[in-house]
Parts: sequence; structure tokens; C-alpha cells
Amino acid sequence: MSYTAEHKQQTRTRIVECARELFNRKGFAQVSIDEVMERAGLTRGGFYNHFKTKEDLFVEAVEAYRHFNPAARWPEVDFDPTCGGNRFAQQLIHAYLSQTHLDDVDGHCPMIALPSDVARASPRVKQAYRELLEGMAGVLADGVPKSRGHDARQRGLALAALCIGGMVLARTFEDTDFRCEIREAARATALELIG
Repeated sequence: MSYTAEHKQQTRTRIVECARELFNRKGFAQVSIDEVMERAGLTRGGFYNHFKTKEDLFVEAVEAYRHFNPAARWPEVDFDPTCGGNRFAQQLIHAYLSQTHLDDVDGHCPMIALPSDVARASPRVKQAYRELLEGMAGVLADGVPKSRGHDARQRGLALAALCIGGMVLARTFEDTDFRCEIREAARATALELIG
């Protein structure tokens, strides 16, 4: 039976999304191809119609987050991808450091869920991760008021590190109040820095 290109793309997207969620929950090394395909409702043999290796899937799972729209997954989050500048940077900070994002382990950004896995990964995975980080830092840098006199890229990278690091630490602890305190401290400081 021959499938349409659209069906193949939908299947590939489903595999990537299932893998991304499993990687978020367990880490790259602890997830098998069989587990990904089972979650996607497919057989292992079907994996090789879309990817040569598990690493290829890892790269695509990281890259897929570049197109993530928080409002599509979390309707209660105020996020308009069409706005720009300072307003968009503020929305990104609010969405990224939201309780909703913290509670949604499956929906976590790979920069929160997978830094240790990426540190041990191939250059291709590291490059995808870097592009994701630089994209976030670029949005944040565009939101930095020009009057501040600081290097926008430096400020964007620092803000991204604050947001990501805050969520990594908040995710680490089980104490709900402490998790919230870490997240809120990172969000308040990031918003203050963005102006």
C-alpha cells in the first residue's frame, strides 16, 4: 500500500513528537526505538522509513521545538507569535517561565529537559541545540531596549541562560513551593532585565 506524501509527513511528525516527549521524561539514552514507535502506534520497521538512526530522530526532536507555539499547547498562556520586539520577548519570558510549562513535562523545551544528554551527544545534536538556544537568545535580544547601552546579543544570551537555568533548577525539586519560588525569581529578574 502506497501512502501520500502528506500521510508520510504526518507520521514522521507523530514519531518526532512521541520521541520528544519520551526524551523529556526519560532522557535520550533511556528511550528505545521500540518504545518511541509503540507510543506512536507504529512498528519498529516503520522507523527506518523515516530515520536512519536514533540520533537523526534526536536532532529532529530538538529542531522541532524551534516552531513550538506555547499558546497552541497551553491556551491559558498569552503568546502571540506575530508581535515582535520587547512585547514578544516579554511574552516569551512569561510563557517559558510559566507554571504551565513547568508542570507539562512532555511539553518541556529540550533545553530544560536534555542538557546533560546533549552534552554527551554528537556534534549534529549539539548544533541543533545551539540553534535553538541562539533563536531564543535572538528573540530576547530583540526585546532589549536600545537605550540600555548593552550588547544586545550578550543580554539575550544571559536572559536565555536565566530562563533555561531557572526552569532546569525548578524541575529538579519536588517541593512545590520551592519550585515555584525558583521559577518566579527567574521570571521577575528576566522581566526586570528586559525592561
